[in-house]
Amino acid sequence: MPKRNGNGAGATVVSMATLTPRRPRTEGADDFTVGTGFHRALDDGRIECTVCPRACRLREGQRGLCFVRARQGDQIVLTSYGRSSGFCIDPVEKKPLNHFLPGTPVLSFGTAGCNLACRFCQNWDISKSRETHTLTSEAEPETLATTAKRLGCRSIAFTYNDPTVFLEYAADCADAAREAGLKAVAVSAGYIRPEARRELYAHMDAANIDLKAFTEEFYRKIAFASLRTVLDTLEYLVHETGVWTEITTLLIPGHNDSDAEIAAECEWIHDHLGPDVPLHFTAFHPDFKMRDVPPTPVATLRRARRIARDAGLHYVYTGNVHDPEGQTTTCTGCGEALIVRNWYRIDRYAVSDSGQCGRCGAAVPGVFDGPAGDWGPKRQPIRIAPPSTRRAPAHDHIPAH
Repeated sequence: MPKRNGNGAGATVVSMATLTPRRPRTEGADDFTVGTGFHRALDDGRIECTVCPRACRLREGQRGLCFVRARQGDQIVLTSYGRSSGFCIDPVEKKPLNHFLPGTPVLSFGTAGCNLACRFCQNWDISKSRETHTLTSEAEPETLATTAKRLGCRSIAFTYNDPTVFLEYAADCADAAREAGLKAVAVSAGYIRPEARRELYAHMDAANIDLKAFTEEFYRKIAFASLRTVLDTLEYLVHETGVWTEITTLLIPGHNDSDAEIAAECEWIHDHLGPDVPLHFTAFHPDFKMRDVPPTPVATLRRARRIARDAGLHYVYTGNVHDPEGQTTTCTGCGEALIVRNWYRIDRYAVSDSGQCGRCGAAVPGVFDGPAGDWGPKRQPIRIAPPSTRRAPAHDHIPAH
């Protein structure tokens, strides 16, 4: 997932008025805890969370592996509703989404926790957090939507950690965004059960799914998850929804960057999703529990792009490196360079307002709405000042499952 931004001293400060919450808070809890519909009672007295395949089975007071979903009474609750690790305006290409409102700004934020346990996590300080003090910002959905619109954003994105674990908050924020005329974007690992998947993506307009590798062994040993579930999510999004979908694979030297594995992934995408789904190969940087692995060479990304194009994929990009050729969108009809990117700045744009090649008129798959935006590589941290009437959490520590 994209690296998050800090909320530094230069952040734009937005005052937050007290609003009527969209979702009722759990009785007797703090203002950030809401009930969920994704759980079932077990015969042994435990409650099973049914959001993701982990199926955490919790006794009273326990939290799931994700940390933000917990057992409270006879239900599973979300304990981070309305709380965030920070807000920032990014270029939408940083999600990365290259075929979704190019050049426009997106208000990005995440919460804490994650339902995967990737050893290479680039945002481990929030996704692996077991402390609520990382959630230093607050905002009701309407506040986020009105703030994003006021600051010129075209969309909001749930990123830095996975919106699967804060599904209820993400869904409400997406609804508020749509009511304000904005789009909603999910950046996710795609590790989610079918019922929760239907609920989450019913509220989304675009998604970037992290396809972390193309072997079950990698998912089992490095991400502690399952490849098959992620592939199911991709097929669901592409074939059963109107959610614009792009894919990212972070190439980690010696772990998922062999020619054979890259070719197998690209052939699967071509055969199961189609050649027009954009694929991003991005560079790994040592972090978390994989600091002994070197950064990904640019040559590896270029090699992966060649393999993907040889497999018949039309839109393949390189990321986290300076590689203008690997970040250019080319017309599949006439070969014209339609969108030339320099990092996140668009240097040339030859796509019509309706999404066609400006030279030959061939359709360019994606979501295009008028001329390209000019946000460029800017990153603007936002600090939303909360109302003074909030009830803080009673405690920061609940036993983990």
